[in-house]
Amino acid sequence: MTRTLIAAAVLALTAVTPAAAQSPPKPAVERTSSSPTSVISSTALVPPGSRTLYISGTTPSPPDPAKPDDLGDTRQQTISILTKMKTQLEVMGWGMGDIVKMTVFLVAPTPGGRMDSAAMNDVFKTFFGTPEQPNKPTRSTIQIAALGRPTMYVEIEAIAAKAP
Repeated sequence: MTRTLIAAAVLALTAVTPAAAQSPPKPAVERTSSSPTSVISSTALVPPGSRTLYISGTTPSPPDPAKPDDLGDTRQQTISILTKMKTQLEVMGWGMGDIVKMTVFLVAPTPGGRMDSAAMNDVFKTFFGTPEQPNKPTRSTIQIAALGRPTMYVEIEAIAAKAP
């Protein structure tokens, strides 16, 4: 009788299906978009227990350190900032796909003009929503009067989250 009970218990333990034997799926940041062609997500739902990282407003570096006042145009400044953010995240074991929220501050390159959001978006699309990095953050883009230096047109801050 004891052998029969032991055999039944062993059989019951080995009858667990492969799906039940696997650990439950890890929660992930859920993102929605109003359109498949949108460059940003409409929402990002961060699951409980996630780690959150706040990236302070990041400004561009000059393409040529010998010319510290020449920061380039909106496109060049956006490349500089997003590249700096990517490097900073990677050093910490994070990636651009972990960014869930960005705030972009843009200054018009000419007084009284409009911000160059098209140039910023062109660069943005090379860092987000690509086959290599498909995640898109939520984002607000705001035109402001000025930043810290007269030739500075872009500053970006971000919030990143990693699900447990």
